[in-house]
Amino acid sequence: MSTGDDDNHGDPLQQQPEEEDGGGYGDVAVGGGLFSVPGYEWADVAALGPDVAGRAVRVRGAAHAVRAVGRRVAFLVLRQGSSTVQCVVGGGGGGGGGGDAGVARFAAGLSRESVVDVAGVVSLPREPVRGTTQQEVEIQVKKLYCISKATPNLPISVDDAARSEEDVVKAKAAGEQLVHVGQDKRLDFRVIDLRTPANQAIFRVQCEIENIFRQVLLSEGFVGIHTPKLIGGSSEGGAAVFKLDYNGQPACLAQSPQLHKQMAICGGFERVFEVGPCPAQKTPTRTGICVCDVVDRLFVSMFDHLNKNCAKELEAINRQYPFKPLKYLPKTLRIEYDEGIRMLKEAGVHVEAMGDLNTESEKKLGELVHTKYDTDFYMLCRYPSAVRPFYTMPCSDDPRYSNSFDVFVRGEEIISGAQRVHVPEVLARQAEERGIDVGSIAAYVDAFRYGAPPHGGFGVGLERVVMLFCGLGNIRKASLFPRDPRRLNP
Repeated sequence: MSTGDDDNHGDPLQQQPEEEDGGGYGDVAVGGGLFSVPGYEWADVAALGPDVAGRAVRVRGAAHAVRAVGRRVAFLVLRQGSSTVQCVVGGGGGGGGGGDAGVARFAAGLSRESVVDVAGVVSLPREPVRGTTQQEVEIQVKKLYCISKATPNLPISVDDAARSEEDVVKAKAAGEQLVHVGQDKRLDFRVIDLRTPANQAIFRVQCEIENIFRQVLLSEGFVGIHTPKLIGGSSEGGAAVFKLDYNGQPACLAQSPQLHKQMAICGGFERVFEVGPCPAQKTPTRTGICVCDVVDRLFVSMFDHLNKNCAKELEAINRQYPFKPLKYLPKTLRIEYDEGIRMLKEAGVHVEAMGDLNTESEKKLGELVHTKYDTDFYMLCRYPSAVRPFYTMPCSDDPRYSNSFDVFVRGEEIISGAQRVHVPEVLARQAEERGIDVGSIAAYVDAFRYGAPPHGGFGVGLERVVMLFCGLGNIRKASLFPRDPRRLNP
């Protein structure tokens, strides 16, 4: 396990900054980011409020904006994460030595996005500060050090990247020209794009979703496991794989932990889950009906948690990417595949009976469900066996159908799940019927010969959940460093 840390609260006194004229300001030498500033305590921008007025603090962040006022005063907006605070440089706030003019001149010369340390006293402005998140306080700067200089000519600016499409359109209609940062350019310079308030919020929401996913499942008796990402053989029973030679053996980079999770169930773990960098995270449990119950409890809890605890983040996202709040029911709606087909046909949509639904049909069905049941979140159950993977359990009353389901948000699929086949003979037969070499999955099939409980599972796309809950419209917005057929960088 590893973590990233910007060393804001590191051990004191590694190397002192190179001050100009001993005036409490200047550039810090390479490797000198950790040093003591006696009398000033580290503080987080988000925690600065009227209750800490008069306190001597030290804050590290990015120079979001700098504005000089004459020769002796400059205003520096310091950004830390998604929080910003105004810092008054000079005007009686600077240190000795070089005086106000020196520190103000140094501040005015800072390039945007340079990382700086500000040591000063929290004060109450005469009027609320506009354009910052911390509007009731500002910092009277006593010392100012540049830790890392950003290039003066940035490829994109945070302000431009934070601008909504609506603002660009309105400005154009008014005869003004605002910079529009396209999606490709955002991704080319992702480390800058991630600094916008919306992106800071998106990935904090994603973190909350992952946390609540773990918490709910752990509270229901699930065990978190890790499956191998390198597997032997030429296939994994229909799962997406990349073939390679591994020390002379045919192997694959597994893209789905599906089969190994079922083998973990056979190994005696009643309920398991995995969170990992795969298109789906499979979560086996007892039966198909129980799986739907778990999905219901999990996602209703998740949506409730996000609406209650992430209002600030959702507001930040909504400012740049406007979206309507997700509608969902306290008890998740479940409709059968045949009912969904009837609804589509009655609406004039051509669909094949016993066939899978294409993207357009799924979106249309989402609209129909929203109109009829007033929900954007629902389950479609009992799909035809022919359109599901070989390891899906057929219905006992009609094997043409299966104990399977998909879950949709705003007309797009986020989950595919089912009861899995735990009888080895049925598993082998269904694999053969789909043209799969049973020998290539022999270890998987054999796992069920030693006693296997009935079980089911589902896979959740974390990034799809974020995209659809927040109405982002593009999966790349919910992926930290997205990869697609045309992009492998940064």
